[in-house]
Amino acid sequence: MSLIKEFADLALADPAPVAATAHPVFLSQPLADIALEANPVEPSWVISGRPEARSKVHSRSADDFSSTTIWECTAGAFRWHFEWDETVHILEGAVTITDETGRITTIRQGDVAYFAAGTWATWEIETYVKKIAFCRRAFPAPVVAALSLKERFSALLRGRKAAAAGGFGATSQPQDLPASAS
Repeated sequence: MSLIKEFADLALADPAPVAATAHPVFLSQPLADIALEANPVEPSWVISGRPEARSKVHSRSADDFSSTTIWECTAGAFRWHFEWDETVHILEGAVTITDETGRITTIRQGDVAYFAAGTWATWEIETYVKKIAFCRRAFPAPVVAALSLKERFSALLRGRKAAAAGGFGATSQPQDLPASAS
């Protein structure tokens, strides 16, 4: 079999499903039943107060590149380093965030926020905050390049033009839905 044929087959193939015996394919649990455990804020990051954090990983992807965690913290201020891309949904309470640019934003119950991997932010919690965090580890640059190449090659084989914006891993901004889609 030629190398081009093998690459074409790989580009057109759907990802292999995760074996149910190797990794759960579905998890469900009432939020109230998730027992959080002590997970202290790094002491050198604490600016003021005595914030007490607790958390529990709810789930991880089979490749360990994404996870979902429930996290809560009491009053205090601290700097936080985001090792992974993190999208948070505030379940209870509020936190005032100062990002690396100095922009100050308060996120409250019901709000959703995103923090890029490798960034710092100052968290100021007046009383209490609880969040669900969806974390994704960034792929190494060579992996992103290979996946982008695979996506572009696959698009060519299917007769479509590859996305001009950069293919796999390119960031995109949320788009407004047409009025008829709501």
